[in-house]
Amino acid sequence: MGFVFSKVFSGLFGSEQIRLIIIGLDNAGKTTILYKLHKDEVVQTVPTVGFNVESVTYKNLKFQVWDLGGQTSLRPYWRCYYQDSNAIIFVVDSADKDRMDVAKQELELMLEEEEVKGLPLLIFANKQDLPEAQSESEIVSALDLHSIKNRQWALFKVSAIKGEGLNEGFEWLVDVLKY
Repeated sequence: MGFVFSKVFSGLFGSEQIRLIIIGLDNAGKTTILYKLHKDEVVQTVPTVGFNVESVTYKNLKFQVWDLGGQTSLRPYWRCYYQDSNAIIFVVDSADKDRMDVAKQELELMLEEEEVKGLPLLIFANKQDLPEAQSESEIVSALDLHSIKNRQWALFKVSAIKGEGLNEGFEWLVDVLKY
């Protein structure tokens, strides 16, 4: 009931939303993260064709979260959603060592885009609940994150299904955005 009330209340008085985009390769867990944040439950998902968008309230801040499909054919269209974004969430599948190079390439391409220059970058290393998940240092190295100098970034190990690490990542994001 409180959720419904807050939606109606903010609609009456208006409130600025912080626009976030969630990107990453297909099967990284972007949609699972979105709905865990939005509904605080795990929702059975199918591959996203296009995008999902939801409003998420965290610490009295309202986020408009755009979850963009990660299939190879959809990645060139990510740039259509960059404009007016306040931050980027990049999700990697920590257990998918075979595609970490592809994730690195897509991350580098996105970071070169003019519309996202300087935006904070939150990396969720998802699927940490799996035994084959890579460590934080392995992912930082594989994605060459230490070479990122023109923006604030942070990596958080998460399990979208268990909800672990998501709040810590959003805490960092709220601190960085300072709204």
